Amino acid sequence: MSVPFYVSPEQIMKDKADFARKGIARGRSVVVVQCAQGVIFVAENPSKALHKISEIYDRIGFAAVGKYNEFENLRVAGIRLADLRGYSYDRSDVTGRSLANAYAQTLGSIFTETAKPYEVEIVVAEVGADESSDQMYRLTFDGSVADERGFVAMGGSAEAIEGAMSAAWQPNQDLETSLRQAVNALGQHGTDERRTLSPDDLEVAILDRTRPRRLFHRLEGDSLADLLQGPQAPA
Repeated sequence: MSVPFYVSPEQIMKDKADFARKGIARGRSVVVVQCAQGVIFVAENPSKALHKISEIYDRIGFAAVGKYNEFENLRVAGIRLADLRGYSYDRSDVTGRSLANAYAQTLGSIFTETAKPYEVEIVVAEVGADESSDQMYRLTFDGSVADERGFVAMGGSAEAIEGAMSAAWQPNQDLETSLRQAVNALGQHGTDERRTLSPDDLEVAILDRTRPRRLFHRLEGDSLADLLQGPQAPA
């Protein structure tokens, strides 16, 4: 009778984490930035059909990196949960914190209970009445949650991009400045090669606190090009 091969639980968790990190690192990065006007989502994504950025509810947005089919499943589940909660109770009961908690439970269960973890990293952002009341939650493949302020980067070059953003970002800066900082950081640190990203290379959206309702708004075409004109912010 053969002896079953034994692998310690610690080694299994480490192997799963390494597997998920490698999958996420292969994806192009996403930056989420606070500004005076709201919360901006900037992704290097030339595809016009496969979105990394999406609206979840009235004041809540979603951004992700990693394996598309996996974070798309999470996005759809979040929209359904938000719609059900808003319909059953009140629209004000749908919050970024509650969605982040739901995502954390789902990702944590998948990581511990299944053979293959999700190769995803996501941000759930809710815009408030002013910058101090904005909420940004970063969730990793194992269900860990971090409450972020100012900006957050995800993907293979996240550390370098966050370093560039930390040197440039200031509270209450305007939309144009925040957008240019994010695009410049993606172009300079998103890959091993420094590039100048055009509007066609980008997927950009904003949770605009100045709008009366449905605050999520995509920035595309001429409007995005106009915002990107002018000198680039320093990396």
